[in-house]
Amino acid sequence: MTKRMLSRVADSIYWMSRYIERADNVARFIGVNMHLMLDSEVNEDQQWLPLIDTSGDSEAFRDRYPVSNQNNVIRFLAFDTTNPNSVLSCLKSARENARTVREMITASMWHQLNEFYLLVSETSEKMPSYEALNRFLVQIHRQTAAFMGLKDSSMTRGEPWHFSNLGQMLERADKTSRLLDVKYFILLKSADQVGAPIDEIQWSAVLRSVSGFEMYRKKIGRIAPFKVVDYLLFDPLFPRSVRYCLLNAQDSLHAITGTPAYRFSNDAERRLGSLCSELVYARVDHVIQSGLHQYIDDLQLAMNAIGDDLHAAFFAKKQAISPPIHIQKRNEITSVFNASDQQERAQ
Repeated sequence: MTKRMLSRVADSIYWMSRYIERADNVARFIGVNMHLMLDSEVNEDQQWLPLIDTSGDSEAFRDRYPVSNQNNVIRFLAFDTTNPNSVLSCLKSARENARTVREMITASMWHQLNEFYLLVSETSEKMPSYEALNRFLVQIHRQTAAFMGLKDSSMTRGEPWHFSNLGQMLERADKTSRLLDVKYFILLKSADQVGAPIDEIQWSAVLRSVSGFEMYRKKIGRIAPFKVVDYLLFDPLFPRSVRYCLLNAQDSLHAITGTPAYRFSNDAERRLGSLCSELVYARVDHVIQSGLHQYIDDLQLAMNAIGDDLHAAFFAKKQAISPPIHIQKRNEITSVFNASDQQERAQ
């Protein structure tokens, strides 16, 4: 395989897994907000608008929808094909990336992804009821788990698998941090409220949204805001914590380059290694004191920079099927992989 071909294949596999993971996590965002609505005293617009704000797609949303109510936000995040980060758009892009590299993935993975895409596409034709939507979100989680399980059980642990794992882990780390940011916007209205008693049901909903409730209770016990934040950011064993995901991504990156641990051969390895070290030694009390929202902003910007470095190191010569991700940084929207998109358009 030529170097140019490897860049194209690696990028498609990376984005295939990243898009599927993103679709699953957007569904988790919707699910946790639906559960929080049951126990929240804020009005509907105040409850759903933060989901759009923290995704960085508020301008696009407001261009299409005059009101940020539950139905509009869910349609925009789940089924709107004009939103490149909706569940349906992500699965469409994942399927297209998979189609271009069918020789590198297994037939079972391809069939599973097709089934997944058709499920969401058919559901998008009519907005489901509240009860049906809950069942649909569960189906998304199961379809994602089925695809990732097939990937892990049927692909050899060569470069294609490691590029897939790299995309999956970076996306998962990003979305776990976003979930905490959504929680911050909805429930912690000012810095004075950080650490105040918060309804256990609401924090339990956050843990359930990342399939972490049972393991948290077994390991830690009582639901407490600071402990939940610590668990989702810094736990070394929980597979959806930011620390676990980035360390796992680092392992795959070193496997791809062949660089020994604690060394780096490109900017992506250097930046990712530095961020992993910070997470290993970070303390949740320091994070809360300095500002959880600001910490998450900085964390997301660091992960975005790693994505730029990966593009420069491995994907710069390919033709992308990868529209930008966005994040909200307080009063400005920062485009992820913006530099990458500019490089691609220049080619």
